[in-house]
Amino acid sequence: MAIRKEDLYKMVESLNDEDKKAAFDFMEFLIERSKSKKPKSWQKIDELESDNDPLTKEEREQLESKEGYISGEDAKREFGLQVDLP
Repeated sequence: MAIRKEDLYKMVESLNDEDKKAAFDFMEFLIERSKSKKPKSWQKIDELESDNDPLTKEEREQLESKEGYISGEDAKREFGLQVDLP
């Protein structure tokens, strides 16, 4: 399925700043994943079966909590990782 760049741009532009950051982090992940050499941990994740279990109360609370969220950029900074975009 061909996706027009203009459609992607419009979608991103319609997001609020926080969601734009999440979209950026996810696209960064996709770019890294699509490179010919995936990190072994990502290969293992790709091979796992989907988890269809409902979220626990604790997991729902973590997802809804502002304190439990860390952006990809913050995580990279915390662990000293850097991604070079093409």
